[in-house]
Amino acid sequence: MNSLTSPAALSETPLQPQDVLQRAQLLCELNLGRRLPRSAEDELLTMLTRLTHEAAPTATAPRLPEATTPLAEHEVTIVLADLRGFTALSSTVPGARMMDQLNRVMVRLSEVIFRNQGRLERFTGDTLMVVFGLPAAQADDVRRALTCAAEMQVAMRDLNLEFLQSQQPELHLGIGVNTGRVMAGTFGSEAFGETTVIGDGVKLASRIDAFSLRGQVLISESTYERSWSFISATAPMDVHVQGKADPVRVRELVAIPSLRLKVPRLEFRRSHRVDVRLPCVYYKVDGNVATSQSHQALLRDVGYHGAQMQLAAPLPVGTVLQLEFDLTLVDFHTSDIRAEVMKIAPSADGWLAGLEFRAILPATQMKIQQFVQMLVVAQ
Repeated sequence: MNSLTSPAALSETPLQPQDVLQRAQLLCELNLGRRLPRSAEDELLTMLTRLTHEAAPTATAPRLPEATTPLAEHEVTIVLADLRGFTALSSTVPGARMMDQLNRVMVRLSEVIFRNQGRLERFTGDTLMVVFGLPAAQADDVRRALTCAAEMQVAMRDLNLEFLQSQQPELHLGIGVNTGRVMAGTFGSEAFGETTVIGDGVKLASRIDAFSLRGQVLISESTYERSWSFISATAPMDVHVQGKADPVRVRELVAIPSLRLKVPRLEFRRSHRVDVRLPCVYYKVDGNVATSQSHQALLRDVGYHGAQMQLAAPLPVGTVLQLEFDLTLVDFHTSDIRAEVMKIAPSADGWLAGLEFRAILPATQMKIQQFVQMLVVAQ
């Protein structure tokens, strides 16, 4: 389908001129690679408003927006989603085929967004930002935002089934949701301006999205406080985000029971894994005592609960090691981690051992989490 919504969907809810304008802008971005300039946008909105007025002459015509919208503070809920696998897709798939696949994704997600009355604020290739609460706040902004986020993940699951049947690569979404205060209005000049939102609330939504795994919806504590009565969510976890001195508390959206809507999460890892090249020393543990002979190795990736280590020679599965290495990014040296070899496989540079941390001090655990989170944000 080349339109943003089906005829059935269009007939369900009366369209306002601003709704049509948003969809026209999205069509221009998807098919032409750029948005309409401010002058063309104002002209199109004027024509749409006139059509609305002529179709219903007894109704009061809505006031046309001025060339610039004054800045004002609003409480909004922001849904920020980005496609995982898009970079690999763009480097391995021909451009025309990639754009066709991306267009199918954006059309399907746009249907979800407009069905939940979200405002598509930004679309930049592989990232979407949707705002709920503009131009005026509604009592159900948070409910509609979380419904939108969950339905977007369902839409991606269904799309990937279609991609699988047509032998196209899968694409996945990570989503972050935050409720907070933002500044909204038109930024720019008469020659070029854009109506958008800025502020700490937007930045935090982006930071939370960076921690989401494929198929996951992470929500901020402020969003949870406004939605706990109608959603199912996991226990809170603290993450370190750029620009915040203290950890930020987030939860994973699991379901909206009243709608029988469940988020079809695809990854069940307990944390992100980040690629590293950290020199490491390990000692074999005999009984409960580390032996005195040290061995050199290289950590190739690290997560909250384990790591992958490059070895010169293989180790039997089940071997327990004591690890010693530096986390210079967080100014920390650890020598107290006990890890078990869970799997071993040959590699071009020797052997790769999958390790699971079995014993770790709380202070070390906190530093590893901080190290991983800082690298996630930097990616």
